[in-house]
Amino acid sequence: MTKTVLITGASSGIGRATAERFHAAGWNVVATMRDPAAAGAFRDRDRVLVTRLDVQDMDSINAAVQAGLSRFGAIEVLVNNAGYGAYGALEATSLDTIRRQFEVNVLGLLATTKAVLPHFRQQRRGVIVNISSIGGRLAFPLGTLYHGSKFAVEGASEALQYELAPLGIRVKVVEPGFVNTDFAGRSFDLSSDSALTEYHPVMNALFTAMGTMTQQASAPDVAAQVIYDASIDDTDRLRYTAGADADELLGVRRAVDDTEFFAGIRAQFGLGE
Repeated sequence: MTKTVLITGASSGIGRATAERFHAAGWNVVATMRDPAAAGAFRDRDRVLVTRLDVQDMDSINAAVQAGLSRFGAIEVLVNNAGYGAYGALEATSLDTIRRQFEVNVLGLLATTKAVLPHFRQQRRGVIVNISSIGGRLAFPLGTLYHGSKFAVEGASEALQYELAPLGIRVKVVEPGFVNTDFAGRSFDLSSDSALTEYHPVMNALFTAMGTMTQQASAPDVAAQVIYDASIDDTDRLRYTAGADADELLGVRRAVDDTEFFAGIRAQFGLGE
């Protein structure tokens, strides 16, 4: 029987590459996005259902899940990919931006998972793949909101695996490094205030350091392959890294204590004590 995957944020980047990867492997694909028009010709393929899902809109979440079930009869894998990144000094960031960061990356992920769980529980099987980031295991300057949201995804996923494993449902976390997508354009929200001059040096350091790190960015296909592999891995493994830079950075994080690691980040970003 052909299996079905539901993917959030499937219009571009990692989400689109993941939809392509599952489809190439013979799966049915429920490709969800805020604007289904962004799917282009992908929507015309066999075994593909493109439908609207905004993780901040519970009605759209429920409708997308039901549309997938009506079309394909079952869903075996949920890939929680939709998200965005809010960066900048906390003092310069509005409460609306703070709320949106956690509503999209955390509450939206949990709401979508909650909508799929009754089906997974009834069929006694299912896989939930939560897209985190290396930013869910370590943090960079000015990423208070983004990293806070991804750390939350990591903690929620680790806890959720315990309650779902007895029901035959597995939880997986994929942690990409820098990926060559339009994330910085479409999904990156930078807060700044020209009057807060004290933060300008760290802002400049951030752009300089990230410019260097993005040169090592992986193609979206790299993350998509890891997501696919995690989905079909029947072991109890929870975390999967995606990208050579992710392996390197997380390896360093595990190898040293906080003091040494934080000093390294300060040096990398050109920050004084």
